[in-house]
Amino acid sequence: MKEQRLNSSWVNSLLMLPALVLLAIVFAWPLLDSAWLSTQASSVLTGLTPLANGGANWQRLLGDARFWQDAAVTLRFAGVSVALELVLGLAMALLLHQPSRGRGWLRALTLLPWALPTTVLALGWRWIYNDPYGPLNAILRACGAAPFGFLTTPASTWLFTVLADVWKTTPFVALLLLAGLQSIPAELEESLVLEGASPGQILRRLTLPLLKPWISLALLFRLAQALGVFDLVQVLTRGGPAGSTESLALYAYLNAMRFLDFGYSATLVIATFLLLVLLTALGWLLLRRRALEPSR
Repeated sequence: MKEQRLNSSWVNSLLMLPALVLLAIVFAWPLLDSAWLSTQASSVLTGLTPLANGGANWQRLLGDARFWQDAAVTLRFAGVSVALELVLGLAMALLLHQPSRGRGWLRALTLLPWALPTTVLALGWRWIYNDPYGPLNAILRACGAAPFGFLTTPASTWLFTVLADVWKTTPFVALLLLAGLQSIPAELEESLVLEGASPGQILRRLTLPLLKPWISLALLFRLAQALGVFDLVQVLTRGGPAGSTESLALYAYLNAMRFLDFGYSATLVIATFLLLVLLTALGWLLLRRRALEPSR
């Protein structure tokens, strides 16, 4: 029996080997290469020059006010957008889970925003927000109101960038939560209905506790994506005005492609990755701890 288990373990390891090699090629190697590059003073102008103390880029990072500003912008963007997407995604999933005629077509239409390329979506929202010729301002003028500069002030630009991201990615959250809803046995809900439970009580006592693993999965996926937001911000706002929407990913891109400072850009990439790992680990531990509380 022990020998059979060992053979099964070797077979499982061999089956996983192609996937591990693929991950090493497309993920681990670029990450390690960026970590090495972060210890170099590398640009088109200066060439590849090892730094004297191996940490000058990291010292520069710690004293870079723009980095800390972009980190705050990125964290706030991720926190607000992911929270809104979880709430709206849950509501959308509950609606799509209800039996109705044409439910399949409704689900397909709901997923269209998520299926659109982010660059195309950002261009569309840039036109919608246009001052003074966009559709939203056309509606305001038709109602007798003055045109509004949606992307002219730091506060409004940040807010409407978040709304564009929420519109794009809420269907993804809804899809994950809908899969979780479909995994809940219908008999459990029927038993609560027979006991006289209201829809709110069913949601609180049955649906949400059983959806915790799916909510955790959606939270971790979206947190990782939101912390690395780039294409939406680059196309919609270019990080402006006054850096109010500039993300860490966009700052790393600008250092590499505009300032040709590849060593510092790699440092920003590694710093963003470490921040992502830290927040994801903390979120996972917190959700896991809360998921275990009812069973104690």
